[in-house]
Amino acid sequence: MKTHCWVRASASDFTGPLPQPRSGHTAVNIGKSKIVFFGGLLDKKFLNDVIVYDIDNNMWFEPECTGSGSDGKVGPSPRAFHIAVAIDCHMFVFGGRSGGNRLGDFWVLDTDIWQWSELTSFGDLPSSRDFAAASAIGNRKIVMYGGWDGKKWLSDVYVLDTISLEWMELSVSGTIPPPRCGHSATMIEKRLLIYGGRGGGGPIMGDLWALKGLIEEENEAPGWTQLKLPGQSPSPRCGHTIASGGHYLLLFGGHGTGGWLSRYDIYHNDCVVLDRVSVQWKRLPTSNEPPAARAYHSMNSIGSRYLLFGGFDGKSTYGDLWWLVPEDDPIAKRLPAPSSGVVQERNTTMGAKDNQRYGSAVSELQKRLEISNLLSTPQCIMDEVEDKELLQLASRVHSEQAVSNLQAVQALREHWMKSAPQSIKLKELSPLLRDYQRLITRFHIGKDGSNLELVESGFPGKDAFHFYHVKSATQLRLNEISNLLAEYKELLSSTNI
Repeated sequence: MKTHCWVRASASDFTGPLPQPRSGHTAVNIGKSKIVFFGGLLDKKFLNDVIVYDIDNNMWFEPECTGSGSDGKVGPSPRAFHIAVAIDCHMFVFGGRSGGNRLGDFWVLDTDIWQWSELTSFGDLPSSRDFAAASAIGNRKIVMYGGWDGKKWLSDVYVLDTISLEWMELSVSGTIPPPRCGHSATMIEKRLLIYGGRGGGGPIMGDLWALKGLIEEENEAPGWTQLKLPGQSPSPRCGHTIASGGHYLLLFGGHGTGGWLSRYDIYHNDCVVLDRVSVQWKRLPTSNEPPAARAYHSMNSIGSRYLLFGGFDGKSTYGDLWWLVPEDDPIAKRLPAPSSGVVQERNTTMGAKDNQRYGSAVSELQKRLEISNLLSTPQCIMDEVEDKELLQLASRVHSEQAVSNLQAVQALREHWMKSAPQSIKLKELSPLLRDYQRLITRFHIGKDGSNLELVESGFPGKDAFHFYHVKSATQLRLNEISNLLAEYKELLSSTNI
């Protein structure tokens, strides 16, 4: 199994507006050309927007959808923790939650013409529910299992024929899995695999089940089998994702607890592979640090790559995008840096003595603060004119033509001086963090090692510079942005640039 690398997606990877943070959304692959994201939850606000990633053009866009339902509004109502399954160019959506209400409506989005249709279905209609899981059976049917209806955990199986729009509750004899929600459901060959979830009474589960009898031509009686596979199985969890890539199923993230007797939450960021050839669990070897732990995110395979988006860790909702790629992928060749993924050389106008003084100052600071690899080399803090991400952002803020790079950067700094924390966009965090560290380096360390006391104690009457040692903006929590911005403004004011 190849070693993989996690790479934070940078703004230069894409064109178009990136999706806003969310969890509990869905993301489905439409063939090999696009991924369609729908809905989710952000700060108690339920969403119903459609965001598309165009794989061929590395472009994000929001299609202008048409088609209204019984309420006269375009598309489904805002929701999260629903199911979405792709059949050819269509995305079928069922259920979910909006506020405290479980939903049971049924929609389809035609991604060729971006038209929603609310569907009237027939047969054994499933009850309203959230946290169910579903998968496509071939290119015509959908199978859905479990969920939570507001009163009880479910263990029912429904099969939908997307041509006739008829639901059928599958009658399964023999042993059935314990009821659950927040699990995953993945169709592999002729079997539906169910993993994990939260069960009746609240325990988090780590069991794996296979359901047969879903393929009409096989004439098999429907039946569940619990699978106990060898290898390094994942810990019990719910809210994880499973993406299919080649002969592997890749499980990432999810939410668990500290054990049967413990109530505290644990969020995961490990990668576990179910090898369909050797039929065992394996840990995916990765060569660097994974993204922050999370649950209720999305993860989609794009060829040999995986794209991770969003999620929730009990405190914060994420809006970051990550690539998980084999180590021989061109993306993996980016050298680690504070988030843009590219290490730039420091401005060569800095003299040798300045470089030496700066290096010894950083070494001394590392000793005093007991921080290892605070900055591995002076080159980690690049000059403004070589910080491409900063310059791109500055050029958008400074609308005038024929302006120098330094004037544009100054305009960006003035923009940040006037900005409120809630107005700072995610794509601004990396350049902001680097400029914050640049100012400290240049005005409080680079000039004189004796100014190290200032870095440790902060400004007179202020706290220390809390974010000088942060290597990447991905390590920042949402509630830390206001503190970073406040310290940055204090830096700008004190340096008078």
